Amino acid sequence: MTGPLGGGRGPGGPDDGPGAARRIPGPRAAGDDLDPPPVLPEPVSRVSAPRLPHGVLKSLLGAWALAACSAEETAAVEEHLTECAPCAEEALRLRDAVGLLHSDGELDLDPLLRSRVLENCLGRRPARIPVPVWASPYDAETARLDALLRDFGDADWHTPLRLRWFDGREPVSRRTTVAGVIGHLMSVDGLVASALGLDDPLAPLPADAAPPPYSPAERTERFWRSARIPVTRTIRAPWRDQAHTLVRTVSFAGRGVAELSVPYGDFALPLRDALLDRAFECWVHADDIAHAVDYPYDPPSGAHLHHMIELAVRQLPAALAARRRAGLAGPARRLVTAGSPGRSLHLEVEGAGGGHWHIPLDSPAAIGDPDQSVAQIALDAVEFCQLVAGHVPPAEAAVGQDGDREAIQDVLFAAASLSRL
Repeated sequence: MTGPLGGGRGPGGPDDGPGAARRIPGPRAAGDDLDPPPVLPEPVSRVSAPRLPHGVLKSLLGAWALAACSAEETAAVEEHLTECAPCAEEALRLRDAVGLLHSDGELDLDPLLRSRVLENCLGRRPARIPVPVWASPYDAETARLDALLRDFGDADWHTPLRLRWFDGREPVSRRTTVAGVIGHLMSVDGLVASALGLDDPLAPLPADAAPPPYSPAERTERFWRSARIPVTRTIRAPWRDQAHTLVRTVSFAGRGVAELSVPYGDFALPLRDALLDRAFECWVHADDIAHAVDYPYDPPSGAHLHHMIELAVRQLPAALAARRRAGLAGPARRLVTAGSPGRSLHLEVEGAGGGHWHIPLDSPAAIGDPDQSVAQIALDAVEFCQLVAGHVPPAEAAVGQDGDREAIQDVLFAAASLSRL
């Protein structure tokens, strides 16, 4: 029975009889006498799902994933997926595959995905033995290069390319292959391995070999000469294992190891700078390889790129003094005592990883002073790195410049002179 105001049948209806109770009608709205009765929408008719055999429904999954089924078949398949777990799982796999086929973006993984995954994992559970901050660029760049090499076929490893650098006077190059570049990286990384007491990839050396230390160029030439046949893809495994061992060793060694001296032949670097130098060269040669096989390759992250640029900037005063001793740079204008401010050049590196530095011009032990700046250079971060790598001749670098022309030229040539084989 309905409620008293909920509307049973009105007066005069079938329920009204001699003994039927009379009910008081409710109030009417103002427009009840004027507005037409509302028209209710027609119910939407659903497509009935035909009952099809399991085998037929399973064969329709591919067409369903591609949205190529008729309305009746789609209804039948979707009803079946609510009842059959194996078919539902297969349908999800097919739908994901179709999504990849229709994707407008590239299928390659983001090169920074590894770093983001590790950062997220370490944020939830910090590493018991973390990688030192100063070793992170080397860890990241070797991982990125290894990801690039992972899918190379045999022919890719023999792709020819040229290693380029600036010898202090002019650009020079050396012809090799992708595999030869990895051999070069492994042999020079051996400088760090030897300093840490690890196995050297050049050992054992011939009995008549000159005693160490060897420069990076000497180590590379020895490695290439020692290969009886052209280097192949088999070089990847020992290079990758050596990189992993270096990162693992410095992680377990503790803080003091950062200042361990790594000899580079006629100069030495503390271990923290040596690994940063190796990260820079790994990126530069990975970019060489990517260009040789016509594959895109991004620069390092902004934080890592900044550290690489800063290392080059710290080496510029010594490189400038060496060029001056060799008669390749202008004479010092105003010598000052070590630690004192002196005549400077303002270097502005733009973009991710950039910054501002004041480079002392007359004495490598002086301090750059903004108040004594006589010239300014402005250029992009990647352009500066290409200059330091010897890939861009100093006269062709895209540089904004102002002030003392001789100071500007000397600094640009000193930056290119930091490159080597």
